[in-house]
Amino acid sequence: MTTSSLSTIFLTGASGYIGGRLAPRLIERGYGVRCLARSRAKLLARPWAGQKCVEVVEGDADDGAGLAREMRGCAAAYFLVHSMEAASPEYRARDQAMAEGFGRAAAEAGVLRIIYLGGLGETGAGLSEHLSSRREVEAALGRGGVPVTVLRAAMIIGSGSASFEILRYLVERLPVMITPRWVSTESQPIAVRDVLFYLIAALETPATTGKTLDIGGPEVGSYASVMREMAAALHLRRRLIIPVPVLTPRLSSLWIHLVTPLAASIARPLAEGLRNRVVCRNDEAAVLMPHQCLTIRQAMDAALAKTGRGEVETAWSDAGVMPGDPAWAGGTKFVDRRTAVAVAPPAAAWSAVCSIGGERGYYAANWLWHLRGILDRLIGGPGLRRGRRSAKELRLGDALDFWRVTAIQAPNRLVLTAEMKLPGVATLSFEIQPAPDDANACTIVMTAQFRPRGLFGIAYWYAVLPLHGFVFRGMLAGLVREAQLLQKDDLPGQRQRACAV
Repeated sequence: MTTSSLSTIFLTGASGYIGGRLAPRLIERGYGVRCLARSRAKLLARPWAGQKCVEVVEGDADDGAGLAREMRGCAAAYFLVHSMEAASPEYRARDQAMAEGFGRAAAEAGVLRIIYLGGLGETGAGLSEHLSSRREVEAALGRGGVPVTVLRAAMIIGSGSASFEILRYLVERLPVMITPRWVSTESQPIAVRDVLFYLIAALETPATTGKTLDIGGPEVGSYASVMREMAAALHLRRRLIIPVPVLTPRLSSLWIHLVTPLAASIARPLAEGLRNRVVCRNDEAAVLMPHQCLTIRQAMDAALAKTGRGEVETAWSDAGVMPGDPAWAGGTKFVDRRTAVAVAPPAAAWSAVCSIGGERGYYAANWLWHLRGILDRLIGGPGLRRGRRSAKELRLGDALDFWRVTAIQAPNRLVLTAEMKLPGVATLSFEIQPAPDDANACTIVMTAQFRPRGLFGIAYWYAVLPLHGFVFRGMLAGLVREAQLLQKDDLPGQRQRACAV
């Protein structure tokens, strides 16, 4: 099967980490791409999604009848969705049922082949629940009769990947690490750009049809050696790693949750999988699809360089659902609305608003924001460590510390919905209102809203209300100062933060 014989490709997971990078590369190679997304608006915020060769359909990967209808006319399909919620006992069964339904829908639609990215791991007994689930998905996809090409990868090293972020935060924050015994387990990491190469090469190489292929970088090493390589890439002193036998995957995931941006529910399946040796069993992938993969250090240097330049294309947090008001959220709604006039054009105020969070902070009382983030982490929330995908850009669906961008209309409206642990639903919105008679003035309107859940939610609002006057007043004053500084700056390209619709 060649590039010219494929006109349209069906892509699931296009708003996620891998799918969000694969889509523009398929477009560059001349394919039409039909993307399935839970939120059409979220996916349309991607810079590549507005091209004529892109179709975005709204739906779920477990809607068999709807999938068959949407897949018609597609020659191949990528299955890049799966659950990461190890805390849910039914997640394996749900993944398996979703994959089986996807395979049947592909067959009904006349799709010629399916390509799936799974996880490396020794075959046979002893696989972690996470990797066992990936094996079950592989089998389930093929039950519909469509040939499945399975690519199995170990740790993916790339800016914004979950594995890379865990590794970076652990090494940056802990000069001495008390670790489980799995740090001696062998792994064969691979750069994200090499994963993307293989995903496209598999599509364009007929001999890969129906095969299961292990993909990995050129080096095999223990997790301890990978941690030390990360320390060297970060120009840090060599880390002292002390393995102990008492750290279970559950304890390890809780530790990862406290030290890194990842939630324990996501960290646990990753931690469980680390006990399995994940090394390519043969070189069949390299024979069928010749390619020079990056070394571990080269992959780390490339990822750190992109992170440093603020050019993270996709991040592990991109696949988060768009939060909305649950059924119990109706009724009581508390509102704290504040306004301030900035002697600056609306564009400067918009840039100031779009720069909040991440390394920049919140313009006032950052120590209180950090304290709130620590408390959130302790009770199982994301805290502040997710940061931002990019210091220069926001788009619909982006994670921003413990917020998510749920509405954005550049250059005048931004809505953030809280994903911290709360007894209710909280939003923080910003509106830029141009002055009617002065192009160099505008009003910034900042509104905090909270829909409480029960009496505890109401008590929570009144408990934090005294802090609002201090935190929000200072934040709004900081936004005004930043807007006015941007107005005076003759080099807006160096100072301005931008938001993408």
